[in-house]
Amino acid sequence: MASQPSHRRTVVKRTMFVLAGAALALLVTAGAVTASHGTTHGSSEADRLRAIERTRLHALVVADTTTARRLIADDFQAINPGGGLLTRDDYLDSIQAGDIDYLVFEPVSPIAVRLSGDSASLRFEVNFDLVVAGTRLTHQAWITELYERRHGRWQIVWEQATAIPNDFGLFVQSLLPTG
Repeated sequence: MASQPSHRRTVVKRTMFVLAGAALALLVTAGAVTASHGTTHGSSEADRLRAIERTRLHALVVADTTTARRLIADDFQAINPGGGLLTRDDYLDSIQAGDIDYLVFEPVSPIAVRLSGDSASLRFEVNFDLVVAGTRLTHQAWITELYERRHGRWQIVWEQATAIPNDFGLFVQSLLPTG
């Protein structure tokens, strides 16, 4: 029969082996979950996308359509807070002509980034102060975007802006059936 101290060492070694295996399994599982759900913060690729988005927003404010065009895909579509669809050319032509004049278009929340291969989703809250066809609009909104890496560079493909109403009662009133 094995001595008591020898048996105890064997039990301790087995316990340590099982614990190390469990810790390794947890690390592998966490890595798989992170890989399947994308990156939300901290990676250099996510930081690069945030910088690209800030550059794009600044270009829109200063009406630098050359820079904006480089960051916006040819097949870009934006859904504005009013529900209208704009193509890249419609959008940038309106900015160039002054029909859309961004005075402020800046994130007021962190830009969340979800990466998955050559696609990335961005979501953040913004302050808008702009003039559209002579009417000044000031409000906040949530922006959700889809970027794709094409030919080695990131470009925005889709953008959805959801307005946060300044006057909720007026907003609700605007949704009531007419007639």
